[in-house]
Amino acid sequence: MRDWVTSMTVVLADGSIVKTRQRPRKSSAGYDLSSLLVGSEGTLGLVTEAVLKITSLPQNQHVGLAAFLTTRAAVSTAISLITSGLPIDALELLDPYSLGAINHSGLSSRQWEEKPTLFLRFSGSSQAVQYQIQMAREAAATHGCETFETSGNREEIDVIWGARKQVGPSLVSMKQDPTDVFMSADAAVPISALAVMIDWTHSIIKEAGFIGSTLGHVGDGESPRLSKHWTTLTALGNYHTAIICRKAEEVKAWSVIESIQRRAIQLEGTITGEHGIGLKLRDMLVEEVGDNSIKMMRAVTDLDS
Repeated sequence: MRDWVTSMTVVLADGSIVKTRQRPRKSSAGYDLSSLLVGSEGTLGLVTEAVLKITSLPQNQHVGLAAFLTTRAAVSTAISLITSGLPIDALELLDPYSLGAINHSGLSSRQWEEKPTLFLRFSGSSQAVQYQIQMAREAAATHGCETFETSGNREEIDVIWGARKQVGPSLVSMKQDPTDVFMSADAAVPISALAVMIDWTHSIIKEAGFIGSTLGHVGDGESPRLSKHWTTLTALGNYHTAIICRKAEEVKAWSVIESIQRRAIQLEGTITGEHGIGLKLRDMLVEEVGDNSIKMMRAVTDLDS
């Protein structure tokens, strides 16, 4: 999000009003207060005004999917696409359990192969999109892709990309009792460690006897700060873990979530790629960044007191 924010007007705890910067897209004037405030999870001030960057709507949208036998093959394909600099809008990874939940829920109009599957989104001129698709097809084939399909038809786009959006509701439909609990984590690791991390996550969820799945934000379009005219994929390595458990097993399930987050730290990752710390992860943040980093964060919050 921070890359889309040009400047903000913020009211601090002592009532003082701060404008973080002027409107140019590029500025080296002073500290980057906009990024600091965006990343502060609402703890430094109340935003009263924000100047945001805008971009054109994507043209000639197409989507695609590539199904593989293993998570490693899917992630290896993603790494090939990312390192090639290919201009793809988005790249998502759904595991077999996520696709099985979608099939179980009946929310999609089609049945999905329950295999590790990359979902891709393309846009641009007709020639550019066809080039993107061909390069993606070749990369997938190199890593043993079993199924590769694309479409520019609006209805088919909605079905294929809609599967990505249906994962959450589909997993909720796997509850065996209304009192069952839905728990999640959003750890992130270097993309080189993503396949190992996802397979390990599946194994500990299975050992604990829970229903669970992972969904990975493997790559995403480059931020506007880094690319003005050309979109290339950045490696994210961020994936969401979901667990369904009985209310009586909530503590046990949370211990599984904590194990996943600590494993991410061991792999030089983070306990949260998107959702933020909040109260639940506050103590574990110390494990990730260390006491001195926490002291510095607290010193920043003391500035407006």
